[in-house]
Amino acid sequence: MKDFDGLLEFIHVAETGSFTSAAKRLSSSVAHISRQVGALEDRLGVKLFHRTTRKVSLSEVGHLYFQHCRPLLDGLREAERAVLNLQDKPVGKLRFTAPVAYGEKILAPLIGDFMVLHDGLQVDLELTNRQLDLIDGGFDLAIRLGKLEDSSMIAKKLASRTLHICAAPDYLNRYGEPHTLSELENHNCLLGTLDYWRLTVEGKARNIRVSGNMRCNNGPTLLSMALAGRGIVQLPEYYLGDVLRRGEIVTILKNFQPEREGIWAIYPPNRHLSSKVRIFIDYLTEKLAKPLP
Repeated sequence: MKDFDGLLEFIHVAETGSFTSAAKRLSSSVAHISRQVGALEDRLGVKLFHRTTRKVSLSEVGHLYFQHCRPLLDGLREAERAVLNLQDKPVGKLRFTAPVAYGEKILAPLIGDFMVLHDGLQVDLELTNRQLDLIDGGFDLAIRLGKLEDSSMIAKKLASRTLHICAAPDYLNRYGEPHTLSELENHNCLLGTLDYWRLTVEGKARNIRVSGNMRCNNGPTLLSMALAGRGIVQLPEYYLGDVLRRGEIVTILKNFQPEREGIWAIYPPNRHLSSKVRIFIDYLTEKLAKPLP
């Protein structure tokens, strides 16, 4: 197999455009990646990359070599997944991504229990609110919330969530409770990543623009501001359980509450659904179907 030394490193550098990123993906050092690629170039007698202090790019012959090599690596990965799929006990690494707050609050406890049940499995979870490329990132699956963008990915619905418009009683006592959407113009609306709220108006889904003096891409922070009486907020139900039951925050404008949104597992269509992915999706489907504490 010595003739293939450096091939894996070459492919990952070509995919990521960086020796550093390739080293991180392969849990190796930049020096090792560089040596392997250099040895491959010496053996082939060509330069596969153009290197500068700021950029790494494929040479013309590097592009040609990559086009031939990538399907070979994909075939090996498919072969490995097909073998693992035959095993009753999931093993290896399960690599997936999920939104930050949902991952911290909902998924983290479930993952801990899942790993106890399947101690031969290693979990690699990346929490981010960016929608990462599953194939380029080497992910087995992703957890996504709400309406999905059109893509070639396969989507499996795990559960659903409800968005509530809510405020602290102290805020409503001071500024009054809005009963129509037009009244929101007179209130401080705490915003997330979007400048609108998703609502139902006369039976149809609508995006209603709102405004306020606070914007944050973190649900717990927005909830904290609402609890302090700083404004009105729209949040999913899983942020509100305890404070809603204790009356520290109340839901308003219930007639405009949107339809329930999906919580999804998505994965590439050109891959065998390995036992580790299938079992993990089944596990989440079962657990997320139960009412939140």
